[in-house]
Amino acid sequence: MIKKSVFTLAGMTLLIAQSLQAAPLRVAADPVPHAEILAYVKKIDPKLDLNIVELSGSVNANELLASGDVDANYFQHLPYLKDQEKALGKTFAVAANVHIEPLGIYSRKVKSLDALPQGASIAVPNNTTNLSRALWLLQDKGVIRLKAQGAAGSTLVTPKNISDNPKQIKIIEIESPQLPRSLDDVDAAIINGNYALEAGLTPAKDALGLESAEHNPYANLLVTTPELAKDPRIVQLAKDLTSPQVTDFIRKNYHGSVIPVADEKHD
Repeated sequence: MIKKSVFTLAGMTLLIAQSLQAAPLRVAADPVPHAEILAYVKKIDPKLDLNIVELSGSVNANELLASGDVDANYFQHLPYLKDQEKALGKTFAVAANVHIEPLGIYSRKVKSLDALPQGASIAVPNNTTNLSRALWLLQDKGVIRLKAQGAAGSTLVTPKNISDNPKQIKIIEIESPQLPRSLDDVDAAIINGNYALEAGLTPAKDALGLESAEHNPYANLLVTTPELAKDPRIVQLAKDLTSPQVTDFIRKNYHGSVIPVADEKHD
């Protein structure tokens, strides 16, 4: 009787595993460029049954993942993920490093950073990691100086860490999706690559200042749960997203505004 029970349990486990593998893989993603890249994956790998869940508004894709509403998400970089793990009390798993969206400084009022007026207002993302990232970018471009030590991505900073602000720049914190809309109201805005692309901006052409892709710690990730990290569907999607075909698709379609991690490694 004991052997029969063990066999039955093993059979049930196998059936459950097979059922999961047969089910569509639900992946939450920002519309641009993430969902577009996933749509291309569906084209080149039709055997992988992808259900792309496009994110909108204030939906938290990590909460969706933690609650089991999706199997993976593709929209965030590692510093943001770590911050989310602390906030949600959850542990996630990185399945692949896919691409970099350089953070950019944009303006409809000035043509260069040197032309920023005294007391200029600059809108920045209001979440902890991207606010810090924006301030490091402003230092890199010579607009401010920080008293923090380390490099972008390794040390979180806030406006309190600004030690030198010769133009008396005013930092205005705004929710990331709203930053493109703020361009008419501020002298400049620092906008995440995906939101810039959605707003019709071309980061590689339109930004007054752009993050370097070299040694950039903000690669966008395919993220899942520890339980699904070895799921064959996740493994295959990770393989697809880092394949030569997808790398070429990103190069040809985003013209330096989205940079495959494979390219950064060869800088």
